[in-house]
Amino acid sequence: MTHQTNLESSSSLVKRDPIVGARRISNYWWGSVVLLGGLGFLLTGISSYLEKDILPFIHGQQLSFVPQGLVMCFYGTSALLLSTYIWLTIIWRVGEGYNEFNKTSNLVKIFRWGFPGKNRRIQISFPWEDVQAVRVEIKEGINPKRAIYLRVKGKRDIPLTRIGEPISLENLEKDATTLSRFLNVAIEGL
Repeated sequence: MTHQTNLESSSSLVKRDPIVGARRISNYWWGSVVLLGGLGFLLTGISSYLEKDILPFIHGQQLSFVPQGLVMCFYGTSALLLSTYIWLTIIWRVGEGYNEFNKTSNLVKIFRWGFPGKNRRIQISFPWEDVQAVRVEIKEGINPKRAIYLRVKGKRDIPLTRIGEPISLENLEKDATTLSRFLNVAIEGL
């Protein structure tokens, strides 16, 4: 579920909430920043090794290769690996999917894209009657958590909200209330 106008994508019989996943603006930002920073560190380390400035604005020849240049190469390589991971999750659309609640077929479907491999497509389907409640979890503090879960018979609670950016309390309450009314079940945790 997202806090945007995705609730308008529902009709009276089918409610489908798209999930953004890794293709968030913040991931594009951090992937770019870490890539550029990593390149800067790596080129500075290489410049100190070659004792020649590779780029005019990077003055790596002023550093001794051991230990400063070597450390710069290590940090640059680490940042490039992290940036590659971030960009691959964006390209592979990890976490993207939808939550679909269909009164016509009496099914609830939760779909997400995972990492490449035999289990890339993550899809959970269960009968409408197995839904017991909509559960809201709110944890404040240094690492706040605000999430909506679906309580289902015989299964552990299924998360419905996106990961990463906590949604506002107002939007969390609105989404949970709308979903509980559509499913005709109680809300737990509010």
